[in-house]
Amino acid sequence: MTILASFAVPHPPIILPEVGQGEEEKIRKTIAAYDTVMEKAAGLQPDTLIITSPHGEMYMDYFHIAPGPTARGDFAQFRAPQVELSVRYDRDLASLIAEEAREAGIPAGFEGERDPALDHGTMIPLYFYRKYGSLDKVKVVRIGLSGLGPDVHYLFGRCIREAVEKLGRRAVFIASGDLSHKLKEDGPYGYVPEGPVFDRQCTEALGQGDFFRLLTLDHSLCTRAAECGLRSFWIMAGAWDGMNVKARLLSYEGPFGVGYGVAAFLPGAPDPGRKFLSPLLAAEKKQREERVAREDPYVKLARLAVETYVKDREIPSLPEGLPPEMLSARAGAFVSLHLRDQLRGCIGTFLPTRNNLAEEILRNGISAATRDPRFPPVRPEELPYLEYNVDVLTTPEPVSGPEQLDPRKYGVIVKSAQDERRGLLLPDLDGVDTVGDQIAIARQKGNIAVTEPVQLFRFQVVRHR
Repeated sequence: MTILASFAVPHPPIILPEVGQGEEEKIRKTIAAYDTVMEKAAGLQPDTLIITSPHGEMYMDYFHIAPGPTARGDFAQFRAPQVELSVRYDRDLASLIAEEAREAGIPAGFEGERDPALDHGTMIPLYFYRKYGSLDKVKVVRIGLSGLGPDVHYLFGRCIREAVEKLGRRAVFIASGDLSHKLKEDGPYGYVPEGPVFDRQCTEALGQGDFFRLLTLDHSLCTRAAECGLRSFWIMAGAWDGMNVKARLLSYEGPFGVGYGVAAFLPGAPDPGRKFLSPLLAAEKKQREERVAREDPYVKLARLAVETYVKDREIPSLPEGLPPEMLSARAGAFVSLHLRDQLRGCIGTFLPTRNNLAEEILRNGISAATRDPRFPPVRPEELPYLEYNVDVLTTPEPVSGPEQLDPRKYGVIVKSAQDERRGLLLPDLDGVDTVGDQIAIARQKGNIAVTEPVQLFRFQVVRHR
């Protein structure tokens, strides 16, 4: 047998009456759609439910598959401890998925479990499933997401289907994930214009079964929208590699400021035109080449520094042809590295420490790749996928209070009034939307308590990408 159906579903705890206490009525369409797809799932009489969840164990470079024979969980953290669920794991299928992934070069397995309890991204689909089918008659494979790219998630989904087919399982795939978390000013995470745009594009792609569009959504759009479930959907798409699907978007709502979509996918006939891995890799390669071609001398120098040092452990000489201002001016500079829209390293100086700006960038680029204590050193195989920002700073100036700050225009330095501890945060960062956020993060970076008196400084940057 193979995968009988897949469903993309949200996981808001408030959808449970025991948690929502009446508030769940505001997402009645989502509840009705959830009931429809889980009744369908139970009616297929699967042997195994495969659930991918953003709230399981998640690592940047590894897919965690829940180990062991059984697991349980409850909603105590949502003030409903009486709602409990227990499952049996399909250990044979989980082991074969890990084996298939390793053979495909994908890091996946059972290591790194920090909490064996079922997460709410898994439990909410199971809560609805057990209305229509017994959890005693079905096993579960629970899989976390990773920080790897869409191509790896897609290939992992293909490995999941291959394992299902080899064991002859009747499986239903449940891709658990909310959409944007930034749909309303009065929502828990605020509002950004990209939130509704992401939700519209994502739900259109789900409803049309347009998996290539899902895989190629603009990365910066997804980051700004603070989406939750896209990686779940990527894995699900891979599980349908080379297959037509009958796709249907059953509902979409976002009254609480978070997007909830429910979609169903039933198998059609094989279709070689729906093998999306090769065109995805080609599209990603083209994007990388275009990005490198657009880089200005500041970013090219940072890239040269990082690539030379990581490959050869040598500090390169300054290249010929740099703009005169890079050789004559002195300024603080930060070099930021991103890998698949996730920060991979950021080191800089808020005042100049080298003979000129070019040397400042060169040295800080190497430090960002090798000395940021938050990350392991950059590996050679990561180099083609890195994106670079170079921020050249103005001289910091003191300000009298937060009212003189603007997280889009100014970076901030928060300095302890008691000693030399300080934390710095660059301006115009995704997810930092208020002055309060900016100061709180800078305090944290400087190990400065919320109650400690501080001095505030602001600066501006010229950002090179």
